[in-house]
Amino acid sequence: MTNVPTPTPPITNPEQRNAWVGGFSPQAEIWNGRLAMLGFVIAIAIEFFSGQGVLHYWGLM
Repeated sequence: MTNVPTPTPPITNPEQRNAWVGGFSPQAEIWNGRLAMLGFVIAIAIEFFSGQGVLHYWGLM
């Protein structure tokens, strides 16, 4: 017998999808993706409006 983890059922309730749940959960991965997209948009906006890269803008390079 092997220890195969059972798949997580899909989240169908929008209130559960947007819940702030920590650990390795589907909700945490959804929030991780949302915050990563926001970070990319902010980095692109900094480069567009300042004419410098993000690291140059913050004085790290």
